Amino acid sequence: MTSQTKILLIGIDGLILQRAIDSGRAATLATLRADSYFSEMVVDMPTVSGPSWTTLLTGVTQQVHKVIDNDYGNHNLAAAPDLLTQARMLKPEIVTYAAAGWPPLIDPNDVGPVIRTRVADQSTGKHSIFVRDGETNGYETVDVEVAQDAVRAIREIAPDASFVYFCGADEAGHLDGTIEGSYFDAINRIDGLVAQMHHAILERHRMLKEKWLIVITTDHGHRDEGGHGGDSPQERASFVIAHGVGVQHPSWPAQIKPEELVGHLLSTL
Repeated sequence: MTSQTKILLIGIDGLILQRAIDSGRAATLATLRADSYFSEMVVDMPTVSGPSWTTLLTGVTQQVHKVIDNDYGNHNLAAAPDLLTQARMLKPEIVTYAAAGWPPLIDPNDVGPVIRTRVADQSTGKHSIFVRDGETNGYETVDVEVAQDAVRAIREIAPDASFVYFCGADEAGHLDGTIEGSYFDAINRIDGLVAQMHHAILERHRMLKEKWLIVITTDHGHRDEGGHGGDSPQERASFVIAHGVGVQHPSWPAQIKPEELVGHLLSTL
């Protein structure tokens, strides 16, 4: 049994949470939303993935990290260590893990990446990354691969701080809009992947009495017809779900800003 609470941050790109729940296609998200800490959150402009995820994952604003679009030109990520790197700096003994299919977040051969590669830590088993390319291979396939590896990591190494990212809903929203059709099919698939990770964590708690905090958020919403980048409330809408397994749900403030999430997560370790 460990006294430390393990953190799993799940990023679901382009998710309109209430619409997903109301559709009846997101049973896991609905259950976690109903039995968790919950906060609505408003993301900064522009409402695109690069700046939003960078703020959410580093705890600093665009004024510091300098990411203003998805190209990551002239970024200042050197001054903005990610959540997992900060966790390792705070507690050198911990193990970290990240899995994602959007290359700028994690791929050392792409722009960025936001999540630092930390080759030395990888060589000692303190850090691992699972890199896929959903832009090339499609997120319907890549999201499944990401979830499979995340479940493996939970079962085999139980990282102390993790980030797992899905983009199928955003991809579908761009293609078909967010009122019906493939957007909700993608949400249903991702909901099932979240359920797999949740079940793996529940099993570790049952067997080993581990304590976990599952946190879910998104980088932006979508217009009804699909697309984002503007300043409408629906495009700027985000949220934080924080669900404790073997530990109480956190008592975080009723409203938090995107740049505050990392600090709250680190306070849990």
